[in-house]
Amino acid sequence: MTQKVIIFDFDGTIADTVDALVSIANRLAVDFGYKQITPEQLSFLKNLTSREIIKYSGVSLLKIPFLVKKVKAELKNKIPELKPIPGIQEALIELQTEGYKLGIITSNSQDNVIQFLTINNLDHLFDFIYSGITIFGKTTIINNVLRQKQLKPQEVIYVGDETRDIEASKKANIQVIAVTWGFNSLEVLAKQKPNFLIRQPRELLEVIKSC
Repeated sequence: MTQKVIIFDFDGTIADTVDALVSIANRLAVDFGYKQITPEQLSFLKNLTSREIIKYSGVSLLKIPFLVKKVKAELKNKIPELKPIPGIQEALIELQTEGYKLGIITSNSQDNVIQFLTINNLDHLFDFIYSGITIFGKTTIINNVLRQKQLKPQEVIYVGDETRDIEASKKANIQVIAVTWGFNSLEVLAKQKPNFLIRQPRELLEVIKSC
């Protein structure tokens, strides 16, 4: 059955935010008790799952919601400087033109996402945006969206750039496309066995049509 609704992650999947997020994380390192991320460490972290990254950082699980809130607040000031992933706008327009409904589920703030989409003339492409603080995954948010939108799992496909996106989608029983242009590396994404693994936004329509 053809998927009718395509849900996207935001950071690293639609918006090129990796460098900005690393910069903010390094600024907050002392306050939250972890080491700053060097370019070499970033390459290493990209090959770890979300759970492994948290364990490696040594950040207390109790501090993570506060850290996420602080990162989102600081990212707000950088939104005007951020750009979409090259080729993603064209891919989104293609999908909408083909009749797919598009949505976003993100751990970023809804205000940040809306501001970014508006600045980059992408706001008209999405039917919904859901935001929530998630440590290991987005299963609860995905399930809430399915329930509120009265969607069946087989009608939905998720697109994300991190291992936690794959894990959450599998738990929600929806298909997942992992993309290699965001945070996690191709190698670690492949190990999580997504339904599809793509390298360029232009591959999205072809893959989704094949579902």
